[in-house]
Amino acid sequence: MAEGAFRSAAEKAALDVETDSAGTADYHVGQPPDARAIRTAADNGVEIPGLRGRQLRPDDFARFTHIFAMDRQNLRNIESIRSDDSGAKVALLMDTVRGREGEEVADPYHDGDEQFALTWADVDAAAKSIVAALKSEKA
Repeated sequence: MAEGAFRSAAEKAALDVETDSAGTADYHVGQPPDARAIRTAADNGVEIPGLRGRQLRPDDFARFTHIFAMDRQNLRNIESIRSDDSGAKVALLMDTVRGREGEEVADPYHDGDEQFALTWADVDAAAKSIVAALKSEKA
């Protein structure tokens, strides 16, 4: 959902960026997003069924300027494969949202289907915040 939210926000802002999402584990590689995530994104005007899971790779730290983690465990996993010479900025996604710094994205998989709406709200707020920051950098 985060990739879809960011792509949508960047497109609306006419921001030319490259984005991708990846997990720190390999158990969803090649799979589409969860059906509930697809439905939630679609309910918010964003289509994500064509996305496929992949695992974070060491070269991602050279390919991207920013790498965001949804939660602290993923942040630790990301940092564990990051090379010392990586120029990519690594942070929690919610660190980009004023007043939400240090918080984790709501995890929809443990508390019922209604949690997907909360997760969407988190990733959408972060996407808009990142786009605003990137636009101001380019100005």
